[in-house]
Amino acid sequence: MASSALADEPAPIGPRDYRSPRFLIHTDLPPDGAGELLRRLESMTDLLAAYWARPPRGVIEAYVVDDLAHWNANIFPPAALAKIQGGAGICLTVKQSRGEQFVAKSVVYATAAKDVVQHEAVHAYCHQTFGRVGPIWYAEGMAEVGQYWKEGGQNAVNAFPHVIQYLKSSPPRPLGQLIAETKHTGDWQDYCWWWALCHMLGTNPNYAPRFRPLGLAMLTGRNVTFEQVYGPVARQIEFEYLFFIEHMDRGYRAELCAWDWNAKFRPLRASGRPATARVAADRGWQPSGIRVVSDTEYTYTSSGKWQTGPTAEAVDADGAKDDAQQGAGRLMGVLMRDYKLGEPFPLGTEGTFRPEADGDLYLRCRDAWSSLADNTGRVTVKIHARPKTRAAAGEASERPSTGAR
Repeated sequence: MASSALADEPAPIGPRDYRSPRFLIHTDLPPDGAGELLRRLESMTDLLAAYWARPPRGVIEAYVVDDLAHWNANIFPPAALAKIQGGAGICLTVKQSRGEQFVAKSVVYATAAKDVVQHEAVHAYCHQTFGRVGPIWYAEGMAEVGQYWKEGGQNAVNAFPHVIQYLKSSPPRPLGQLIAETKHTGDWQDYCWWWALCHMLGTNPNYAPRFRPLGLAMLTGRNVTFEQVYGPVARQIEFEYLFFIEHMDRGYRAELCAWDWNAKFRPLRASGRPATARVAADRGWQPSGIRVVSDTEYTYTSSGKWQTGPTAEAVDADGAKDDAQQGAGRLMGVLMRDYKLGEPFPLGTEGTFRPEADGDLYLRCRDAWSSLADNTGRVTVKIHARPKTRAAAGEASERPSTGAR
């Protein structure tokens, strides 16, 4: 009876070797799981090689543990065993002699859970291809970026929900602190912040053209610093980094929400020609070109329609009337002054508003920040400044507002 019962139990899966063109993995995953892992690793490596314009050197070897009970733990270096027992991973690299040259050989040891293997494989790719991984904020940030990449969609935020929730609910870490880190490793919270910085810099068109060369310079050992590359736009980066942390979610695309720092703003003359702004539905805050003055009354009219999704009804600047859509498609305004934003306020197809402070006026189509990519259409907004009268000045002193009336 006992032997029959034992015969009916599935035999434990022992470690086996699986190969692909650029990986050799030793794992106790079932064959279909091992095959899927190899496909993900090869796809990610294609994206890494395209991004850094360097094909990987050599085969990356990895020990991927699904259940440690299936393994002889003595085969793991102590540091690797400790990481696996903690549900994490590590990339260990040694330099090997080949003739007169030294080449890096990396071995990944990782649990099979939560794409840990992909994170460590980014480190292995960098070590074997470049001989280094760069400063810790870049090394760990890009390892996190790489593990989230997927074919055809690297720009959209694809981080784990717990990562996004942690970032949005925590006091933001200063940018200067992130790039000044000198520690040799970090905890998962550090990885979240480094990912956020690298993802924003790598996908925002204001900074991406300089981010890739900066990374390559650090990976190839050239003497270049973050401050040398980005010093002149440090305040802009700080602003957009904090804006990214506050508004991002899965599907958020930094290139659609990038700020136009080259836009020119000017005050409107009372009773002069109106200013005209064209506002696209699939973008974040867009410059109106107008610097508004506190307690001056402005009138506006808008024309055109837009959609907040492929199946959404085309609406004008008043937005959706359906309560379930919570005013999606409404024309919104916000004021910026000295890299600080005021509270957004609703506009619409026509009306007046009186700002409570001076500032540059930005406009957008109201929609979830992570849902802009499938929006279509645009509206044209014309804005006039009304001349002040004594009556209007008295009214302004009693009833200031920054919203549509």
